[in-house]
Amino acid sequence: MSDVFDPRAFRRALGNFATGVTVVTAATASGRKVGVTANSFNSVSLDPPLVLWSIDKRSNSHEVFEEASHFAVNVLAADQVHLSNNFARPREDRFALIEYEPGQGGSPVFADCSARFHCEKYQQIDGGDHWIMIGKVVAFDDFGRAPLLYHQGAYAQVQALRPCAPEAVQNGTATTN
Repeated sequence: MSDVFDPRAFRRALGNFATGVTVVTAATASGRKVGVTANSFNSVSLDPPLVLWSIDKRSNSHEVFEEASHFAVNVLAADQVHLSNNFARPREDRFALIEYEPGQGGSPVFADCSARFHCEKYQQIDGGDHWIMIGKVVAFDDFGRAPLLYHQGAYAQVQALRPCAPEAVQNGTATTN
C-alpha cells in the first residue's frame, strides 16, 4: 500500500463493486426536465421509505434537481443500455427521442424498467465533490425485469448461480459448485 492517494486507482478499486444502473430524472414547475445516469443509488430506510443517489457538484443538471419538488429513479433493465448511454452523455435535449410519461411531480419515468421509485425530495447532504440526494419514496413500480449492471467500466447482466440446498445454507456449507 502506498502513502500517496491515487484517485484513479481508487476509482478502479470501486469498480470491483457491481452496481445497478439508474436514470434519475426531475422536472421543475416550469417544465424544465433533466435526467442523469447514476450507479450511486441505494436504499437508506424502510420507515420512512428513503433512498439516495449522488450527483457531481459540477453537473449542470443539479440546479433542476435542487429546484424540483420530486425526482424519479428509473432502475434500468438489462435491455436498456441505450437509455443509460443517452443520459450519460452531454447533449442538448436528452429527452428528444425518448419515450416517457410524467411521474410524481412531473419527473419523467420510462416504461419497461426493472423498477421505478417516485420520490419527494427529502434532504440534500454535502458529500465532498458530490451532493447526496435523499428522497422519500411516495410510490414505486416493481416490474421484476432483470436489471442492467455496471462492473469494472462495462455493462453486465445477472447470471444466476445454481441454488444451494436450504440445509447447506443453514449449516454454513453452501457452495455453488
